[in-house]
Amino acid sequence: MTDHSTSPSAMDGLSDSDVRGELDRLRDSIDNIDAAVVHMLAERFKCTQQVGRLKAAHHLPPADPAREARQIIRLRELAESAKLDPAFAEKLLNFIIAEVIRHHETIANSAAPGASGGE
Repeated sequence: MTDHSTSPSAMDGLSDSDVRGELDRLRDSIDNIDAAVVHMLAERFKCTQQVGRLKAAHHLPPADPAREARQIIRLRELAESAKLDPAFAEKLLNFIIAEVIRHHETIANSAAPGASGGE
């Protein structure tokens, strides 16, 4: 993990233009990370869409509470090792899981006999 921290004492004595340059550098890093997060989420949702189609084809429920619980434990551990607030990581995963389940329900409903539209 890259350390992007700049201590207050390290910022002492910097000119306004130096501070502006440092802010720009840090914000560029944030923008790049945000782009990577969006692309990673897109890839994740491509996989979960395939899971949803597989579940629908085999009449499996959209949600899998046991797997979700394992994933939350796993993500909290990863967050702790990455020095990220585990509660925040859990909230984020719960939000993602809720969206995945919603997608799976939509897929299941469109695959149900008598449903119109399909994919």
